[in-house]
Amino acid sequence: MTKLMILEWRKLKQKSVIGEVVIYLLIIMFLPLFFIEIISADYGLSYATVIDLNMSIQKGFILFGASLINQVFIDEFKNKTISLSYGYPISRQKLFAAKILFIATFVFVLTVISYLLTGVVTYLIDQVHPIINGNPTRSDLIKYFSHMVFRPLMITTISFIPLFYLGIWKRATIPTVICAIVVMQSHLVPMIHLNYNLVFTVLCILGSLSIFLSITKAEKIGEI
Repeated sequence: MTKLMILEWRKLKQKSVIGEVVIYLLIIMFLPLFFIEIISADYGLSYATVIDLNMSIQKGFILFGASLINQVFIDEFKNKTISLSYGYPISRQKLFAAKILFIATFVFVLTVISYLLTGVVTYLIDQVHPIINGNPTRSDLIKYFSHMVFRPLMITTISFIPLFYLGIWKRATIPTVICAIVVMQSHLVPMIHLNYNLVFTVLCILGSLSIFLSITKAEKIGEI
């Protein structure tokens, strides 16, 4: 499986992907400070508020997941290059599982790194140019580091929502991206009186279902 994942990396336009990763990290790393300074100072009422803000911002990697779905699955279908992969002495289910695991590992690791960098940058800049009220408490740190482990898992799972229907079945590039953007806006659910955690849980279930169907139906819908 590891060899298949490495092969998926080699098939990508690596310079383009690395450039995309750097852009994501740079933008998301400074977004909390941007929101506090430009959008509303209320985001800087406390470190607890900033942690909640950062949790919403990190969902930007759902869009990165959609980008990888486009490159790892849809582009191969459209370019007919997936036929080469079908020539490997493995089942299509295992092939699709390797592709999914590659995307999941990439999104998860990148989100964890982003959480760490964003937290460090926000704290250091706040020490030089105070924009957040108070200092981080022990409970704030525990909450943040727990988020840094569990939230990336949830974000990774949610990023697969468009995989089965839009990615593998319809092979639709733009709708896949639009779907990811819509899912990212789930942080607006309090405005329509829905429980945030409930919505997040439902999205994780949908992502898991999409993964399950993509693997189990690989032989049927994975035709060129």
